[in-house]
This record gives sequence, structure tokens and C-alpha cells, in this order.
Amino acid sequence: MSPVMIETNAIADIRATITENRLISSDISIITLECPEIAAAAKPGNFVNIKVSESTQPLLRRPFSIHNVRGSAIDIMVKSIGSGTAIFSNSVAGTSMMVLGPLGNSFNTSGQNFDTAILLSGGVGTAPMLFLERALALDQKTVINLVGGRTKEDLIAPGLTNLMFATDDGSAGFRGNVVELLESVLPTLETKGGLKVFACGPNPMLKALAGCCRQHHIPCELSLESVMGCGIGICYGCSVEINTPDGSTRTLLLCKEGPVIDAELFVL
Repeated sequence: MSPVMIETNAIADIRATITENRLISSDISIITLECPEIAAAAKPGNFVNIKVSESTQPLLRRPFSIHNVRGSAIDIMVKSIGSGTAIFSNSVAGTSMMVLGPLGNSFNTSGQNFDTAILLSGGVGTAPMLFLERALALDQKTVINLVGGRTKEDLIAPGLTNLMFATDDGSAGFRGNVVELLESVLPTLETKGGLKVFACGPNPMLKALAGCCRQHHIPCELSLESVMGCGIGICYGCSVEINTPDGSTRTLLLCKEGPVIDAELFVL
């Protein structure tokens, strides 16, 4: 069983300015923040913790995957689902806010044990995938994106290439969930140097994917979602149970030893 991937970045807590807020669906935006220190240190899979308001409402910062890095700026994909994300989603260019990051570990895109990468995501789980795809391309890996949603309106894939879709109702692409789509395409894949899966999305999807990859002996990394108050291991709000090599379980903090973990560690 592979160990948890742990990595230390140069973490900055800086005041960043929004330079663009682009609506890509009825409730999802791509927000660009000018923050050179974070952009320079960021790796695919890292996240930032953002204080979306100068007031105490909301009190806690909100965690967001880094969607992309463009020069000295980072892009964040935001879905408006509560008071904090609504404030962030409605922020206009010129607004500044405190941004802590880059936080957490990152996907492992290097290595000679695979030449084809499947990026599997559901809903806003596509948030870290553009940054990841571009890093894999630099490592000369072939990338296939599998994106799932309940209906075609739930499919989110800005900037991603080589796409295959799955919808529960069959309104776009494969009829079924995205893990079932993976099962259907595995027999058709021809890889000379091996296959690896990278995923982000809701926990039930990740649980099904972890089981699938174990069954087919495919290496897989999962980016888990959790409530994170501090982002630096103080509040213990992001604790999860993982498997250990001796068959027991232990607790880790996603903000410190995640959010990316080996799928072998995921408790099914």
C-alpha cells in the first residue's frame, strides 16, 4: 500500500485582488485572483483558504481547489451553494480578500509507471482538473477526461480536452455514472506504458472508483472534499479515517496530509 503523500509548500497569507469574475453556468463562476507568491508555488491538487468577507459573517475561511495558474494569477472555480460562496461568487473585479495558500499536497504527475492518465470527476470535482491536465501534458502523458453529472446541465468542463461525458439520465454521453463509464472504456484503452487514474468529486463517487481501481489493479489518486476551517491543521475539522498497511485505520487531516490520497487508503 502506498503511503500518504506529504509535501510542504511555501505558504503565504496575502491580500489578493480579483481581476476577473466569469460566469460559466447559472451558479458557477471562474474567479481570477492576482497573487504572485501563491501562483509561483502552486501545484495541481493544492488548494487555498479564502476569507471572503471583511466582517465576521461568515467567520471561517472557505477552501477552494486551484483551478489553474496563469502567470502571477490563480483561477478558482466557485459554485454558489451557501452564504460564503455566494459572497465570493458575487464579488467584482477590484475586490480584495485574504488568501492563504498554497495548502495541502498535490497529485503525483511524474514517474515512468504510466503514460496515460484518466482524469475522472463529478460535478465541481472538475475544479482541479485543468491545472492537473496541463501539468500532465508537460510530463508528456496522454490525458483522457471522464466527467459525470446527474444531467447535461451538471456537466462542467471548462478548458478540458479529450472529453467523455456520463449522465445519470442519459441526456448527454454515456447513460450511467462516471465510474460505470470508466468500466465501459477500460477494455478499449491501449496503453504501452501503463494507466493511472486521478479523481475529484463527491465521496460516494470516489468510494466506487476506489473499489473499481483496486479490482483492476490500476493506480489511483483521489482528491477528497471536506469542511476546512483553518487549512493548516489547527481546527481538526477535516479529519478522515484511512486504511493503514497493518489492516487497521488511522485519522489524518486532509489539510495537512491531503487532500490527495492514494485510493488504496480510502476506507470502503
